[in-house]
Amino acid sequence: MAVIALEGMKFYAYHGVYEAEKKIGTDYVVDVFVQTNIGAATASDKVESTLNYEAVYQICRAEMAKPRQLIEAVLGGIIQAMKRQFPQMLALK
Repeated sequence: MAVIALEGMKFYAYHGVYEAEKKIGTDYVVDVFVQTNIGAATASDKVESTLNYEAVYQICRAEMAKPRQLIEAVLGGIIQAMKRQFPQMLALK
């Protein structure tokens, strides 16, 4: 078992309750930590056997691009997309 981490992903997005937040936007930094079993990946040395870092980044990028009022809603979107893409995921932070 291992934790795969993508830290410091930077996105410019338009989340917020107030009109100024929605119009001006701001910088966000996203960190993702995924707990998974890496046994198959260590044996095969193939990206198909593990969580693809690029796919994790693309999920975060796509969800950050959807304007929402609450960061909690953005987080929920990331969680749901990660669950669909990586059913082998044991934990997500």
